Amino acid sequence: MEQWINLYRASHSLEAYALKGALEVEGVRVRLSGEGLAGALGELPVDLLQVTLLVCEEDRSRAGRIIERYQQRQGNGWLCGQCGEENGANFDICWRCHHDPHDH
Repeated sequence: MEQWINLYRASHSLEAYALKGALEVEGVRVRLSGEGLAGALGELPVDLLQVTLLVCEEDRSRAGRIIERYQQRQGNGWLCGQCGEENGANFDICWRCHHDPHDH
């Protein structure tokens, strides 16, 4: 049985679908969790409207690297594909594990 894990929490459904598309183009299967809550917008706190992307455990590192590249192109902070640490946009390498996402 496949083990699905939380990979990334998008701040809204548009970001979630953009990332889902970027991952699927690379052959990574993605499930979204939380996008159905948007209909209750007036009743729920905004942070509950975040959408979580889930991937199979074996795709974790590859998916992390894809999200890393996507985030760097957006000029936002980015998630390290090696250790999962969140880094600010001004970091070229992960501050925690020193992974360089530009090394291929």
